[in-house]
Amino acid sequence: MKKAVIVFSGGVDSVCAASYLEPKYDLYGISFSYGQKANKEIGTAKKLAKKLGLVQHKIVDIGFMKNLYGDSNVLTSNKIKIPEKFDYSIVVPIRNAVFLSVASAWAYTINASIVAYGAHTGDKNYPDCRPMFAKKLESAFNQGEIDGIESGLRKGIKIWSPYREGLSKSDLLKSGFKSLGDAIFDSWSCYLSKKFHCGNCESCNNRKIAFAKAGITDKTRYL
Repeated sequence: MKKAVIVFSGGVDSVCAASYLEPKYDLYGISFSYGQKANKEIGTAKKLAKKLGLVQHKIVDIGFMKNLYGDSNVLTSNKIKIPEKFDYSIVVPIRNAVFLSVASAWAYTINASIVAYGAHTGDKNYPDCRPMFAKKLESAFNQGEIDGIESGLRKGIKIWSPYREGLSKSDLLKSGFKSLGDAIFDSWSCYLSKKFHCGNCESCNNRKIAFAKAGITDKTRYL
């Protein structure tokens, strides 16, 4: 079976994207600790990687990024209040480019054919989630390995996302719930690391809306 490397945060989008790909690929998950407030997602990713039967799951510590990001965004800064709806302060500068660069390096090493992340059509406010970004990054990475690809030593990669297939968050939830059942509620979407989801941040609100649109009773525990 073909191999796929997936950026696996432990959030509902990456979990559902993994379950969507699992029938066709041997999945290799990679999670990043980058100084995010929501560090609870790392433990969640470990548990769900086992549940999904990922061939390997690596956790990469890039905590130094917190210092580089400073107070540029609410996900790594303790000085900015997390908004309840989208605000550009939520955008972590080219976060997906950083993640996908490392994930792609691993993919070339193990001859995986795709590198996946959970961006969907509802992520239109995030430039590094859009298909145009993924296509350009894919082209750049393959150009950076062109000699190895042409010699047959490396495989060219495709950067895949649900967004590139026109899938929404609720589409992903339907697919994930069909495959994982109630385990889908073990995913972590909140921008904070409390005992339960805060229920107020933009990500929690998007989670609630998506479950409602998918017609799935949301069993997530919110504060």
